[in-house]
Amino acid sequence: MMHRTMIAGAAGLVSLALVGVFALDAGTTRGDAEAAGSDTYRQLNLFGDVFERVRSDYVEQPEDADLIDNAINGMLTALDPHSSYLNSKTFRDMQVQTRGEFGGLGIEVTMEEGFVKVVAPIDDTPADKAGLRANDLITHLDGEPVLGLTLSAAVEKMRGPVNAPITVTIAREGRADTFDVTIIRDIIRIKSVRYRRDEGVGYIRVTTFNEQTSDGVREALRDMSDMPGYVLDLRNNPGGLLDQAIGVTDIFLEQGEVVSTRGRYPEDTQRYNSRPGDLADGKPVVVLVNGGSASASEIVAGALQDHERAVIIGTRSFGKGSVQTIIPLGSDGAIRLTTARYYTPSGASIQAKGIVPDIRVEQNVPDEEDVRTSGEAGLAGHLAAEGAEESNGSSAYVPDDPKDDVQLIYARDLVLGRRSYDPQQPASTADAGSSGDRAAVMEPIPN
Repeated sequence: MMHRTMIAGAAGLVSLALVGVFALDAGTTRGDAEAAGSDTYRQLNLFGDVFERVRSDYVEQPEDADLIDNAINGMLTALDPHSSYLNSKTFRDMQVQTRGEFGGLGIEVTMEEGFVKVVAPIDDTPADKAGLRANDLITHLDGEPVLGLTLSAAVEKMRGPVNAPITVTIAREGRADTFDVTIIRDIIRIKSVRYRRDEGVGYIRVTTFNEQTSDGVREALRDMSDMPGYVLDLRNNPGGLLDQAIGVTDIFLEQGEVVSTRGRYPEDTQRYNSRPGDLADGKPVVVLVNGGSASASEIVAGALQDHERAVIIGTRSFGKGSVQTIIPLGSDGAIRLTTARYYTPSGASIQAKGIVPDIRVEQNVPDEEDVRTSGEAGLAGHLAAEGAEESNGSSAYVPDDPKDDVQLIYARDLVLGRRSYDPQQPASTADAGSSGDRAAVMEPIPN
């Protein structure tokens, strides 16, 4: 339960360790418990011994605060790719980011094999305009190697004064050599929802899930209430706030469960339901996903798919099916801790598997533009999938020109009734209705 993880200071570390020691099953004897407790105290004494030896004998005088920060972060990052320690500054920066405005480059990142890995560039940000792509590995920042830095430290280096340049060195699959990209830092104001009337349908693009997202989708539906149906584009959306994913899903559902989360203990299970009222008035909805659609995006797509409220088109999503809770530590910052897995209304876990679209639509990708994400299953230390074989990611390519976007074209045709979809009798293959080398493979996949 979340209140079990509220800790502060060194005494909290000991208390946390003891929770793990004495949360034993009924078959454990008192002797076993005492032995386990003794071993834990021995390990804590070892940590203290190492800490003192580093303080006294390291070649240079280390900062005690840095040693503690790195020790805590090492403990958390060893759990899974999404748990980490946020010192007081990075915690403040994160709070600003979730409000939708912050300083930086405009990329969602994680850590892989010691390098910073781009999950997705955020639309219309300096990183996006500079050409960074999902799956890029950042190896150097202004010529200094990233290897050896924590994710928080690397992110800190990428932030800086507005209009100040930074040179990032990129390793990209398909290119033999690394290359440098210079990016000018800017204030990142994320308008998480963009929409337009697109050849007879309402097109709603959600780039991330921050505090503005559900209000933005409501605004889009109000302004395009005369449209016969909607395309909800979640491609390359790395996720964000759980409550916003629930809010966006609720907009399109009349009733029913949106998502459930299950933690370590049975009493940690929580279910989130929609409220009455489909703001889209039952009109057709098509959701676009791809290999860069993660976390909150998958909650929305999975719920609308399970309730048969929307048809999901594109390629398999990223597969991040875990919930991270931010646990404040007072003036010492916070920890981001994986506390639960989430499940679609049908009870399916997405972790390391992703959302399988109802209709698989592959873009025709130029060789030099090939972008495939490794997915959650490709991240070192990820939580294992439940009850099924893990699946790697898929294509995350979206053409710059909507005329070349066969996934969008297919979705638009489906909304307008130019194509049909029967989940009971899916067709074996289809094409984009395009000519020549614009053809794409489209294979409907049964639920």
